[in-house]
Amino acid sequence: MAKIYRIAGRKNFFNRLKVNTILVLINVVCFAVFSIIYFINPNFIDYIALKPSNILQAKYLWTFVTSMFMHAGLFHIFANMLSMFFIGGLVEKILGKRRYALFYLLAGLFAGLFFVLVSLLFPKDLETYAVGASGALFGLIGLLMVMTPNLPVYIMFIPIPVKMKYAAPGILIILWLISVAGDVPIGNTAHFGGLLTGLIYGLYLKRKYKNKTKYIGKFFS
Repeated sequence: MAKIYRIAGRKNFFNRLKVNTILVLINVVCFAVFSIIYFINPNFIDYIALKPSNILQAKYLWTFVTSMFMHAGLFHIFANMLSMFFIGGLVEKILGKRRYALFYLLAGLFAGLFFVLVSLLFPKDLETYAVGASGALFGLIGLLMVMTPNLPVYIMFIPIPVKMKYAAPGILIILWLISVAGDVPIGNTAHFGGLLTGLIYGLYLKRKYKNKTKYIGKFFS
């Protein structure tokens, strides 16, 4: 009887655990594991990070997924996970657990695919590695831009809240300027691909669930 209660308790615990929390934990664990592997053998990066030239040769196709859970340093994962903790939690409340988990993964995958396709226009990017949850994160931002356009949020370097419909493109522009001015390897095309995915999915939901999305937009404003 005690064993049955223990099993039931574990099930209730995992049922109460948020998908966003699980995704954050997976990102942190994968970052630690991949960092150790990379430290031991830097050449192993091809097996983890997304590289357009590899994909176009039909090699390491699984990196569309693994790259989403790898980050290029402590600041990179801290910034992404901090953003995801707040943004992802809100999106999960709006979409529900299953829909949120699926959308997060699809946004990351489409962001990676967009990065690979755009690299065909810029040959130097074919040998560039892309890692991080930013593509999926921008998918969440794109969705909120449609679903909660008037939601006040804070973005980097701006001390006052900005409406989501302005904050989303503003973040992209700021990151693009940072990458150009400081020659920092930021995956701007992957970010844009993720944002587009979120916008498209948001418009789909807004069209299919007019009353619900209208109420959500008013509630989070």
